[in-house]
Amino acid sequence: MSAAALWDSWLSTPGMAQMLTVGLLSFLVGGVVKGAIGVGLPMLAVPMMSLVMPAPQAMALVAVPVMGSNLWQVWAVGQWRQNLRRFWPLSLAQLLATVLTVRMTLELDVRHLNRMLAGVLVLAVVLMAFKPQFDVSPQRERWVSAAVGLCSGMLGAVSSLTGPIIITYMMALRLSREQFIGGISIVYLFGSLPLYCAMFYYDRMGWGDIGLSLAALLPMALGLVLGRMLGQHISEQAFRRVLFAYLLTMSVLLIWR
Repeated sequence: MSAAALWDSWLSTPGMAQMLTVGLLSFLVGGVVKGAIGVGLPMLAVPMMSLVMPAPQAMALVAVPVMGSNLWQVWAVGQWRQNLRRFWPLSLAQLLATVLTVRMTLELDVRHLNRMLAGVLVLAVVLMAFKPQFDVSPQRERWVSAAVGLCSGMLGAVSSLTGPIIITYMMALRLSREQFIGGISIVYLFGSLPLYCAMFYYDRMGWGDIGLSLAALLPMALGLVLGRMLGQHISEQAFRRVLFAYLLTMSVLLIWR
């Protein structure tokens, strides 16, 4: 079969137009959030796409944009060696938890995975609403980092959303803006590598998903540019309110889907 015939066959798949439209909007919106506040691409894109496709496929499609955007942030901020030395316990624990949990989720059907994804979104909403505050002493940071890595790895394996716990933890360390973005980007980068490798190994994603994920770089890049512009004209409080309402809506839709 020719390439043109394969393309026509793919486009004629039932619901494909809807999935393409939602996919483009997902990466555009996720890129806007990432560009405005430095985090949030999978937390926005995965739930939105999960409304029109299985959650594992939505998780697979964000692979290249997530790794690409975090790699760019790690390079742009610099000091990656220092961040890696500081957060290696978190990254190692996250790697182990991710690989083990992905294997355990192979027996779950799509509906259960969607509900688990909704649960992670509810957790994100709760953390945003109550803003828990706690201090981590330098003496305990290594052990707390490992515990955070275990929890975030398990969440990431079922939803690709490690953000709620890691963001709360990074805020507790009272890092500067540059330290926060540099640290969380390298944690996200080293967390996403084992996640997507495990998904590929266990057939939760294939080469077709990787190709579509590469194509998603374009709308994400456009969203990043718009997000940077938006971040200069909207207050953080107003942006958080919009994000809060969106995540709450997505969690309800996924639960009742």
